Amino acid sequence: MRTVRRLLYREILGATLYVAAAFLGLFLFIDLVGELDGIGRDYSALQALQVCLLQVPGHLYELMPIALLIGAIYALAKLAQSSEFTILRTGGLGPGRALWLLARLGLTLAALTFVIGDFVAPWCDTQATLLAARRHGGLEVGQGGLWLRDSQQQADGEHRYTVSIGAAPGDGEVARVRILEFGPQGELRTRTTAERARIGDDGTWTLEQVQVSQWAPDSTPELAPDRRAATLEWRSTLTRQVVSAAVLPLRTMSTAALWTYMTHLSDHEQTAQRHAIQFWKKAIYPFACLVMLGLALPFAYLHARAGGVSLKVFGGILLGISFVLLNNVSGHLGLLHDWRPWLAASAPSVIYLLMSLGAFSWLVRYR
Repeated sequence: MRTVRRLLYREILGATLYVAAAFLGLFLFIDLVGELDGIGRDYSALQALQVCLLQVPGHLYELMPIALLIGAIYALAKLAQSSEFTILRTGGLGPGRALWLLARLGLTLAALTFVIGDFVAPWCDTQATLLAARRHGGLEVGQGGLWLRDSQQQADGEHRYTVSIGAAPGDGEVARVRILEFGPQGELRTRTTAERARIGDDGTWTLEQVQVSQWAPDSTPELAPDRRAATLEWRSTLTRQVVSAAVLPLRTMSTAALWTYMTHLSDHEQTAQRHAIQFWKKAIYPFACLVMLGLALPFAYLHARAGGVSLKVFGGILLGISFVLLNNVSGHLGLLHDWRPWLAASAPSVIYLLMSLGAFSWLVRYR
């Protein structure tokens, strides 16, 4: 059985690496073409290449299930066409054992996909986003700025804060900050403005060039003249991780960061449906490797007269594209119809897994 396992794994992994390299080369070329306008004006060709190379792990994470599907279909169809898989079946490789061998490979690749998608790709995408943002003077936060909410329990009750960020020059750095503090009765207590701020990992904001306006708890006239300071520290639950999650694109967030930001939004009575769906999609996506291998296994039981290897590879490409489309559409449908996040994220994988098991059972029984 060790020889059979080595044969299957070598053929599948070899074909998968070949397909993944071809796709990554294509995506790298497309990314480089997209950066041509900025070369020589915003940054050099070397910096543009660096940005594109930093995006490669993210592309690999997205392409891993599709590359695995195409590679596995090619390898298994090739074994079936040369009758090697038929010999393995007559030698004792039953359907259950074949399914278990591919499941072990799928679990290993799922773990690898999780590591790439949760650790390598987010860091690389963050660095690529920050490098690309330098030519625009910082990260984009929209025309109206970025608005966040916070709350703190004090002696007279719960105080709520609304924080506005006008620009984000870099990770952990923000500019044009406004902090509005509301008392337990919803009355405006203070308004703090700052030109810049640095956010610590513990939620401490170091505000620079600060101006503070304060009002009495029970009246609208100002209690005192505006207070100015060169620096001022403000403690908050808005840590650097939370603010980065709000500013940076979703693709730069790991599963833990998505959970942290989703929990923060829920705790402050803000909608978290979009981030909840993205959290479940990121948590479930690595297991798509298992689903893709399940889809590829029935191709090993097709007779060579049912079509050549190229036709089966083309069918695998269509299956992979349809899976990606359904995976993206299910997220938008979940947002539109307010589905449960785990249902919207897992529906494509469950549907394709049932399809693969149904096709496998039919081929084993009737072919």
